Amino acid sequence: MFTPDDLFRIDSDEAFERAALETFRRQAATCPPYGRYLRLIGVEPDAVRTASAIPHLPIGLFKTHDIYCGDAAPEAVFTSSATTGMTSSRHPMRSLALYEQAFRASFRTFYGDPARWSLYALLPNYLRRKGSSLVYMADRLIADCGSGGFYLDDYDALLRDMAADPKPKILLGVSYALWDLAERYAPKLDRTIVMETGGMKGHREELPKEAFHRILCDAFGVAEIHSEYGMAELTSQAYSQGGNRFRCPAWMRVAARDVNDPFDRLPAGARGGLDITDLANRWSCAFIQTEDVGRTFADGSFEIEGRIDRADIRGCNLLVQ
Repeated sequence: MFTPDDLFRIDSDEAFERAALETFRRQAATCPPYGRYLRLIGVEPDAVRTASAIPHLPIGLFKTHDIYCGDAAPEAVFTSSATTGMTSSRHPMRSLALYEQAFRASFRTFYGDPARWSLYALLPNYLRRKGSSLVYMADRLIADCGSGGFYLDDYDALLRDMAADPKPKILLGVSYALWDLAERYAPKLDRTIVMETGGMKGHREELPKEAFHRILCDAFGVAEIHSEYGMAELTSQAYSQGGNRFRCPAWMRVAARDVNDPFDRLPAGARGGLDITDLANRWSCAFIQTEDVGRTFADGSFEIEGRIDRADIRGCNLLVQ
Protein backbone atom coordinates (compact mmCIF):
# COMPACT_ATOMS: atom_id res chain seq x y z
CA MET A 1 0.00 0.00 0.00
CA PHE A 2 1.24 3.47 -0.94
CA THR A 3 2.09 5.45 2.22
CA PRO A 4 2.99 9.12 2.85
CA ASP A 5 6.65 8.16 3.20
CA ASP A 6 6.54 6.43 -0.20
CA LEU A 7 5.53 9.75 -1.75
CA PHE A 8 9.03 11.17 -1.41
CA ARG A 9 10.66 8.01 -2.72
CA ILE A 10 9.08 8.27 -6.17
CA ASP A 11 12.01 8.21 -8.58
CA SER A 12 10.64 7.06 -11.93
CA ASP A 13 7.63 7.32 -14.22
CA GLU A 14 6.73 3.74 -13.32
CA ALA A 15 6.70 4.52 -9.59
CA PHE A 16 4.57 7.60 -10.22
CA GLU A 17 2.14 5.58 -12.34
CA ARG A 18 1.64 2.97 -9.62
CA ALA A 19 1.22 5.59 -6.90
CA ALA A 20 -1.22 7.65 -8.99
CA LEU A 21 -3.47 4.67 -9.78
CA GLU A 22 -3.52 3.52 -6.15
CA THR A 23 -4.29 7.05 -4.96
CA PHE A 24 -7.04 7.39 -7.58
CA ARG A 25 -8.83 4.21 -6.60
CA ARG A 26 -8.65 5.05 -2.91
CA GLN A 27 -9.93 8.60 -3.39
CA ALA A 28 -12.67 7.48 -5.78
CA ALA A 29 -13.97 5.30 -2.95
CA THR A 30 -13.36 7.60 0.03
CA CYS A 31 -13.73 11.20 -1.22
CA PRO A 32 -17.52 11.57 -1.68
CA PRO A 33 -17.54 14.58 -4.05
CA TYR A 34 -14.93 12.96 -6.28
CA GLY A 35 -16.80 9.67 -6.30
CA ARG A 36 -20.02 11.46 -7.28
CA TYR A 37 -18.20 13.36 -10.01
CA LEU A 38 -16.87 10.13 -11.49
CA ARG A 39 -20.35 8.62 -11.51
CA LEU A 40 -21.80 11.72 -13.19
CA ILE A 41 -19.25 11.53 -16.02
CA GLY A 42 -19.72 7.78 -16.34
CA VAL A 43 -16.26 6.65 -15.23
CA GLU A 44 -15.87 3.31 -13.47
CA PRO A 45 -12.67 3.50 -11.37
CA ASP A 46 -11.73 -0.12 -11.97
CA ALA A 47 -11.76 0.53 -15.72
CA VAL A 48 -9.07 3.23 -15.46
CA ARG A 49 -5.76 1.52 -16.28
CA THR A 50 -3.30 4.40 -16.74
CA ALA A 51 -2.55 7.60 -14.85
CA SER A 52 -3.16 9.65 -18.00
CA ALA A 53 -6.77 8.38 -18.09
CA ILE A 54 -7.60 9.53 -14.53
CA PRO A 55 -10.30 12.25 -14.59
CA HIS A 56 -9.41 15.51 -12.87
CA LEU A 57 -11.87 17.22 -10.54
CA PRO A 58 -12.90 20.80 -11.51
CA ILE A 59 -11.19 23.10 -9.06
CA GLY A 60 -14.34 25.16 -8.51
CA LEU A 61 -15.79 22.31 -6.45
CA PHE A 62 -13.39 23.26 -3.64
CA LYS A 63 -15.65 26.32 -3.20
CA THR A 64 -18.88 24.40 -2.93
CA HIS A 65 -18.01 20.98 -1.50
CA ASP A 66 -15.93 19.51 1.29
CA ILE A 67 -13.17 17.81 -0.72
CA TYR A 68 -11.83 15.58 2.01
CA CYS A 69 -11.24 11.90 2.71
CA GLY A 70 -9.18 12.08 5.88
CA ASP A 71 -9.54 9.51 8.64
CA ALA A 72 -9.74 12.26 11.30
CA ALA A 73 -10.53 15.95 11.53
CA PRO A 74 -8.16 18.13 9.49
CA GLU A 75 -5.39 19.91 11.36
CA ALA A 76 -5.91 23.05 9.28
CA VAL A 77 -8.09 24.40 6.50
CA PHE A 78 -6.28 26.48 3.90
CA THR A 79 -8.33 29.00 1.95
CA SER A 80 -7.80 30.81 -1.33
CA SER A 81 -7.84 34.57 -1.51
CA ALA A 82 -10.91 36.14 -3.09
CA THR A 83 -12.24 39.57 -3.92
CA THR A 84 -15.37 40.92 -2.25
CA GLY A 85 -18.42 38.85 -3.17
CA MET A 86 -16.42 35.85 -4.34
CA THR A 87 -16.31 32.53 -2.55
CA SER A 88 -12.97 31.21 -1.31
CA SER A 89 -11.86 27.65 -1.91
CA ARG A 90 -11.32 25.52 1.17
CA HIS A 91 -8.68 22.79 1.36
CA PRO A 92 -8.82 20.70 4.55
CA MET A 93 -5.29 19.62 5.44
CA ARG A 94 -5.28 16.34 7.37
CA SER A 95 -1.59 16.54 8.27
CA LEU A 96 0.43 19.73 8.56
CA ALA A 97 3.48 17.51 8.96
CA LEU A 98 2.90 16.11 5.46
CA TYR A 99 2.42 19.62 4.06
CA GLU A 100 5.68 20.74 5.65
CA GLN A 101 7.49 17.66 4.39
CA ALA A 102 6.19 18.32 0.87
CA PHE A 103 7.11 21.99 0.62
CA ARG A 104 10.51 21.42 2.21
CA ALA A 105 11.25 18.58 -0.20
CA SER A 106 10.15 20.73 -3.17
CA PHE A 107 12.32 23.62 -2.04
CA ARG A 108 15.35 21.37 -1.54
CA THR A 109 14.84 19.85 -5.01
CA PHE A 110 15.32 23.21 -6.69
CA TYR A 111 17.26 25.37 -4.19
CA GLY A 112 19.06 23.00 -1.84
CA ASP A 113 19.32 23.33 1.93
CA PRO A 114 17.21 26.28 3.19
CA ALA A 115 19.91 27.04 5.79
CA ARG A 116 22.20 28.41 3.08
CA TRP A 117 19.63 31.08 2.19
CA SER A 118 17.94 34.06 3.79
CA LEU A 119 14.28 34.32 2.79
CA TYR A 120 12.71 37.77 2.61
CA ALA A 121 8.94 37.75 2.00
CA LEU A 122 6.90 40.56 0.50
CA LEU A 123 3.81 38.84 1.89
CA PRO A 124 1.45 39.43 4.82
CA ASN A 125 2.68 37.68 7.93
CA TYR A 126 0.95 34.65 9.42
CA LEU A 127 -1.16 36.63 11.90
CA ARG A 128 -2.62 38.75 9.10
CA ARG A 129 -3.52 35.84 6.81
CA LYS A 130 -3.90 32.68 8.86
CA GLY A 131 -5.68 30.69 6.17
CA SER A 132 -2.95 31.06 3.55
CA SER A 133 -0.91 28.00 2.66
CA LEU A 134 1.69 30.28 1.03
CA VAL A 135 2.15 32.35 4.19
CA TYR A 136 2.35 29.16 6.27
CA MET A 137 5.05 27.83 3.95
CA ALA A 138 7.03 31.08 3.93
CA ASP A 139 6.84 31.32 7.72
CA ARG A 140 8.31 27.83 8.16
CA LEU A 141 10.96 28.28 5.47
CA ILE A 142 12.10 31.56 7.02
CA ALA A 143 12.58 29.64 10.27
CA ASP A 144 14.53 26.93 8.41
CA CYS A 145 16.72 29.59 6.80
CA GLY A 146 17.37 31.23 10.15
CA SER A 147 17.28 34.71 8.60
CA GLY A 148 14.92 36.93 6.67
CA GLY A 149 11.32 37.81 7.54
CA PHE A 150 8.04 39.37 6.39
CA TYR A 151 8.26 42.92 5.03
CA LEU A 152 5.09 43.62 3.03
CA ASP A 153 4.58 47.24 4.17
CA ASP A 154 8.14 48.33 4.93
CA TYR A 155 10.38 48.55 1.87
CA ASP A 156 12.97 50.69 3.68
CA ALA A 157 13.49 48.05 6.37
CA LEU A 158 13.55 45.31 3.75
CA LEU A 159 16.32 46.95 1.73
CA ARG A 160 18.29 47.88 4.84
CA ASP A 161 18.19 44.33 6.22
CA MET A 162 18.97 42.72 2.89
CA ALA A 163 21.96 45.00 2.36
CA ALA A 164 23.36 44.03 5.77
CA ASP A 165 22.82 40.30 5.23
CA PRO A 166 25.93 38.45 3.98
CA LYS A 167 24.06 35.25 2.98
CA PRO A 168 22.62 34.50 -0.47
CA LYS A 169 19.02 35.73 -0.45
CA ILE A 170 15.65 34.91 -1.95
CA LEU A 171 13.15 37.75 -2.23
CA LEU A 172 9.73 36.07 -2.49
CA GLY A 173 6.91 38.44 -3.27
CA VAL A 174 3.42 38.81 -4.61
CA SER A 175 3.70 40.37 -8.04
CA TYR A 176 2.16 43.75 -7.29
CA ALA A 177 4.48 44.29 -4.29
CA LEU A 178 7.58 43.45 -6.33
CA TRP A 179 6.43 45.90 -9.01
CA ASP A 180 5.87 48.61 -6.39
CA LEU A 181 9.36 48.02 -4.99
CA ALA A 182 10.88 48.13 -8.46
CA GLU A 183 9.02 51.30 -9.40
CA ARG A 184 9.64 53.25 -6.19
CA TYR A 185 13.22 52.20 -5.38
CA ALA A 186 14.75 50.26 -8.32
CA PRO A 187 17.31 48.74 -5.91
CA LYS A 188 20.19 46.78 -7.39
CA LEU A 189 20.12 43.51 -5.46
CA ASP A 190 23.32 41.62 -4.74
CA ARG A 191 23.45 37.80 -4.41
CA THR A 192 19.65 37.71 -4.56
CA ILE A 193 17.08 35.55 -6.35
CA VAL A 194 13.88 37.46 -7.03
CA MET A 195 10.90 35.08 -6.95
CA GLU A 196 7.37 36.17 -7.81
CA THR A 197 4.13 34.38 -7.11
CA GLY A 198 0.78 35.18 -8.70
CA GLY A 199 -0.57 37.85 -11.02
CA MET A 200 -1.76 41.40 -10.31
CA LYS A 201 -5.41 40.44 -9.69
CA GLY A 202 -6.69 44.01 -9.64
CA HIS A 203 -3.83 45.72 -7.80
CA ARG A 204 -1.86 46.66 -10.91
CA GLU A 205 -2.19 46.41 -14.67
CA GLU A 206 -1.92 42.84 -15.92
CA LEU A 207 1.11 42.46 -18.17
CA PRO A 208 2.42 39.57 -20.23
CA LYS A 209 4.83 37.63 -18.03
CA GLU A 210 7.81 38.38 -20.24
CA ALA A 211 7.19 42.14 -20.08
CA PHE A 212 6.65 42.08 -16.31
CA HIS A 213 9.81 40.08 -15.71
CA ARG A 214 11.78 42.50 -17.88
CA ILE A 215 10.64 45.41 -15.67
CA LEU A 216 11.80 43.55 -12.56
CA CYS A 217 15.12 42.48 -14.10
CA ASP A 218 15.94 46.03 -15.15
CA ALA A 219 14.99 47.49 -11.77
CA PHE A 220 16.71 44.90 -9.59
CA GLY A 221 19.77 44.27 -11.77
CA VAL A 222 19.17 40.51 -12.02
CA ALA A 223 19.40 38.26 -15.07
CA GLU A 224 16.11 36.40 -14.59
CA ILE A 225 13.05 36.20 -12.39
CA HIS A 226 12.15 32.97 -10.62
CA SER A 227 8.54 32.03 -9.90
CA GLU A 228 6.65 29.83 -7.45
CA TYR A 229 3.46 28.09 -8.60
CA GLY A 230 1.06 26.86 -5.97
CA MET A 231 -2.49 27.31 -4.78
CA ALA A 232 -4.67 26.63 -1.77
CA GLU A 233 -6.10 23.49 -3.38
CA LEU A 234 -2.63 21.93 -3.80
CA THR A 235 -0.14 20.64 -1.26
CA SER A 236 2.92 20.91 -3.53
CA GLN A 237 4.63 23.69 -5.48
CA ALA A 238 6.35 23.95 -8.83
CA TYR A 239 9.19 26.40 -9.44
CA SER A 240 10.50 28.32 -12.42
CA GLN A 241 14.15 29.31 -12.30
CA GLY A 242 13.72 31.73 -15.17
CA GLY A 243 11.90 32.04 -18.48
CA ASN A 244 8.47 31.11 -17.02
CA ARG A 245 9.31 27.40 -17.42
CA PHE A 246 8.08 25.54 -14.35
CA ARG A 247 9.28 22.18 -13.09
CA CYS A 248 7.59 19.87 -10.61
CA PRO A 249 8.81 17.64 -7.81
CA ALA A 250 8.73 13.91 -8.57
CA TRP A 251 5.26 13.35 -7.06
CA MET A 252 3.57 16.05 -9.15
CA ARG A 253 2.65 16.11 -12.85
CA VAL A 254 0.97 18.66 -15.14
CA ALA A 255 -0.96 17.91 -18.35
CA ALA A 256 -2.90 20.07 -20.81
CA ARG A 257 -6.52 19.57 -21.90
CA ASP A 258 -8.75 21.10 -24.54
CA VAL A 259 -10.50 24.06 -22.89
CA ASN A 260 -13.76 23.09 -24.62
CA ASP A 261 -13.51 19.38 -23.86
CA PRO A 262 -11.98 18.62 -20.45
CA PHE A 263 -11.58 14.94 -21.34
CA ASP A 264 -9.46 15.59 -24.43
CA ARG A 265 -5.78 15.40 -23.44
CA LEU A 266 -3.48 17.58 -25.59
CA PRO A 267 0.04 16.70 -26.79
CA ALA A 268 3.18 18.44 -25.55
CA GLY A 269 3.46 21.98 -26.87
CA ALA A 270 -0.27 22.53 -27.39
CA ARG A 271 -2.00 25.35 -25.51
CA GLY A 272 -4.80 24.32 -23.17
CA GLY A 273 -6.20 24.21 -19.68
CA LEU A 274 -3.86 22.68 -17.12
CA ASP A 275 -4.62 19.53 -15.11
CA ILE A 276 -2.45 18.87 -12.08
CA THR A 277 -1.78 15.60 -10.35
CA ASP A 278 -0.41 16.28 -6.86
CA LEU A 279 -0.04 13.02 -4.97
CA ALA A 280 0.65 14.97 -1.77
CA ASN A 281 -3.08 15.80 -1.83
CA ARG A 282 -3.44 12.49 -0.05
CA TRP A 283 -6.54 13.32 2.00
CA SER A 284 -8.41 15.57 -0.44
CA CYS A 285 -8.21 14.98 -4.20
CA ALA A 286 -4.91 14.50 -5.97
CA PHE A 287 -6.33 15.18 -9.46
CA ILE A 288 -7.23 18.84 -10.06
CA GLN A 289 -8.58 20.48 -13.21
CA THR A 290 -7.34 24.07 -12.83
CA GLU A 291 -8.53 27.26 -14.50
CA ASP A 292 -5.02 28.13 -15.65
CA VAL A 293 -3.98 28.05 -19.30
CA GLY A 294 -0.55 27.05 -20.51
CA ARG A 295 1.58 24.52 -22.32
CA THR A 296 3.35 21.36 -21.25
CA PHE A 297 6.58 20.01 -22.68
CA ALA A 298 8.06 16.60 -23.28
CA ASP A 299 10.51 16.95 -20.38
CA GLY A 300 7.65 17.40 -17.90
CA SER A 301 8.01 21.17 -17.55
CA PHE A 302 5.19 23.61 -18.23
CA GLU A 303 4.42 27.28 -18.87
CA ILE A 304 1.63 29.45 -17.50
CA GLU A 305 0.02 31.79 -20.03
CA GLY A 306 -2.98 33.08 -18.13
CA ARG A 307 -6.44 32.13 -16.97
CA ILE A 308 -9.38 30.57 -18.78
CA ASP A 309 -11.86 33.30 -19.74
CA ARG A 310 -14.48 34.02 -17.07
CA ALA A 311 -12.51 32.15 -14.42
CA ASP A 312 -12.70 33.89 -11.05
CA ILE A 313 -9.94 36.33 -10.24
CA ARG A 314 -7.79 34.73 -7.61
CA GLY A 315 -4.20 34.44 -6.47
CA CYS A 316 -1.82 34.82 -3.61
CA ASN A 317 -1.41 38.54 -4.23
CA LEU A 318 -4.95 39.07 -2.90
CA LEU A 319 -3.82 37.98 0.54
CA VAL A 320 -4.12 41.54 1.77
CA GLN A 321 -7.67 42.85 1.55
